[in-house]
Amino acid sequence: MRVSEPWLDDPLGYLIGAERVVEFLARGYERDPLVVHHNAPKRFEGLLSIDAVDRIVTGTDLREGQLDMANASRQMMRSDYLDGAGYVDRGAVAELYRAGSTIILNQAHQLDPTLGRLCRGLEHTFSAHVQTNLYLTPPNAQGFRTHYDNHDVLVIQIEGEKTWRLYDKPIDTPYRGEGFELGKFEAGELKQEFTLKAGDCAYVPRGLMHDALTPGDAASLHITIGLITRTWADLMLEAVSEVALRRAEFRKSLPAGYARTGHNRASARAYMAQLLNIAAQEALLDPALDLIADEFIRSRPADNRFALRDAIKPVSADEKFQLKRHAHFRLAEDGDKLVLICPGGELDFAPTARAAIERALNGKPFAPSELGADDATTIAARLLAYGLVERF
Repeated sequence: MRVSEPWLDDPLGYLIGAERVVEFLARGYERDPLVVHHNAPKRFEGLLSIDAVDRIVTGTDLREGQLDMANASRQMMRSDYLDGAGYVDRGAVAELYRAGSTIILNQAHQLDPTLGRLCRGLEHTFSAHVQTNLYLTPPNAQGFRTHYDNHDVLVIQIEGEKTWRLYDKPIDTPYRGEGFELGKFEAGELKQEFTLKAGDCAYVPRGLMHDALTPGDAASLHITIGLITRTWADLMLEAVSEVALRRAEFRKSLPAGYARTGHNRASARAYMAQLLNIAAQEALLDPALDLIADEFIRSRPADNRFALRDAIKPVSADEKFQLKRHAHFRLAEDGDKLVLICPGGELDFAPTARAAIERALNGKPFAPSELGADDATTIAARLLAYGLVERF
């Protein structure tokens, strides 16, 4: 049975407003910040609360890396809030929080099923790995100095208020490995200042310098949703690699002595020009994009909640199933077998099962008896086990 939550059908629309989604994806995404004041303080209350964070921090044996702390006015070390065994020292966390430090719960979607479902929905929208960090900042405090992130973020204000300041973009769409280095980049001119209140949302593209502080006498809780994307550079590398598998010219060794000082590179430049011309003529988008898509799909955690319960309940020919919301999959042929690429790996089927599988995964409720395959109940059971379908 499907979970009923208001953000699941259109998670991005729920965050920024459904009327903004098309324009945002076409023109704003990766380019310009977006601030949305929903004027609805309870809009996101179903996602999280300060009480929920308190339960996680005080009721979970958090290990190093799951919880961090930050304070813009001082250098913090993990030894400040970890015990000798690598566990979070809850008393130290409370003391540091009371003294003005921000509590950060990293990868919070792995701790909270609701945030996990939100991430899966956004992954379906962006075809990107989506992660969440939680930031609980005490009153009149600032967790971080001015910096940029090397991935795009959506900020959801859950409780309290936070004032954000946006500056210049010293590096445009940085690589994942181009993290901010203190002292290397200047904040530049203040371009925008705004305050997020409970129920508001903002988008900050990667590379944009920013900072945020909690004004007044109330704590602030916000969720930062990070979008970890693949780039056109990734696609080009895969496309050229695919050409190299077919063309021996790309696999030849570099010139003898190329590393010596004074080596004449004229012939190497000419040969590289030939290779670029071949790549321009023969590099194909579809095989490279399929490879990247398959890697993404396989790397997603399978949404197989209740799989153990369902495993001992026989699948009958007449009971109804449906495709799970935001399910990732791709159907492909591999020699003499049909491969269903899905989170966690892949499933092999006989080519004759294509019509049945396509029917099962077209989004409409189905019964195995409607699939037109002799092994229809087995097909449904396998799709159920891997979290692609659920009982209707």
